[in-house]
Amino acid sequence: MMDRRTLLLAGAAAATAGPAMAQSWRPPRPMRIMVPLAPGGTADTIARIIADPTAAILGQPMLVENRPGGSGSVAAIAVARGPADGLTLLYCSPSIQILNPLMMRNIPYDAVADFTPVIALMRAPKILVVRPDFPARSVADIIALARSRPGGLTYASAGIGSSAHLAGALFAQMAGVELLHIPYRGTAPGVQDLMGGRVDMILDTAAALLPLVREGRLRAIAVSTLEPARAAPELPTIAATLPGFYDASFNYLIAAARTPPDAIAAINAAINQVLSQPTTRERFEALGAEPLGGSPEQLATMVQEEITRWRTVITAQRITIE
Repeated sequence: MMDRRTLLLAGAAAATAGPAMAQSWRPPRPMRIMVPLAPGGTADTIARIIADPTAAILGQPMLVENRPGGSGSVAAIAVARGPADGLTLLYCSPSIQILNPLMMRNIPYDAVADFTPVIALMRAPKILVVRPDFPARSVADIIALARSRPGGLTYASAGIGSSAHLAGALFAQMAGVELLHIPYRGTAPGVQDLMGGRVDMILDTAAALLPLVREGRLRAIAVSTLEPARAAPELPTIAATLPGFYDASFNYLIAAARTPPDAIAAINAAINQVLSQPTTRERFEALGAEPLGGSPEQLATMVQEEITRWRTVITAQRITIE
């Protein structure tokens, strides 16, 4: 697994080379970041944080266009079938290239051949939380309780195939326990039922859950990354009990296949510069996210690692979505 330090060092190197590289290609017209989700969420906010400073470096406006629908397929098709000129970038969560091809029978694009990697943007750690009166107080406690009550512990998610569903499935698989998945139509109703005592736990983004933990309405158990999270350094890692456990929301940018390499290099260098700026880091961390950066090749490796890891979980759990 490519670690965050490797990416940050690569990002810093690219940022240093950025001005010279960016001069080799300049966008002839305004650019777009197409976000496959509705306005107002973390993805939309991250896209807007990077758009203006990237535009300042490249010398053309960079607009954010929201194109939700079809589990990301609407935006993915628009980029894949659009001009391969580097002027339109697709904001990706894992669903478009990694998860949809593993869980959906037919997707209307080729997740690999139709795109080219640009840059890793951020990761957002997840935290495992329980209701305040839940008897387990550690990952080891939860595993012991689950083994004593097979299928008796429940975990909420934002729906079948959602990141919280897959995180819970990964936890159960690595712990060798049976947990009952309770899908909801979004994170908020699942969290409401968790606070109301109708489900036992959820493993979802720190940004969504930490405010409720701070208010005492939920109790945090552990964080999903291999090292402690900046947002909650006091929490142990799940990996301390389940060695190798790792999960974090991972967002990145891709472009249409056959986009000229000099365009990809210039965009990558510009965004690496933006991600290295202290103001960008501060704004990301306020959202519970950590900036990444790095080269297109490193992004391609990260995507392949994610595909390999989630294929094992999805196949074993027989998770499908229509």
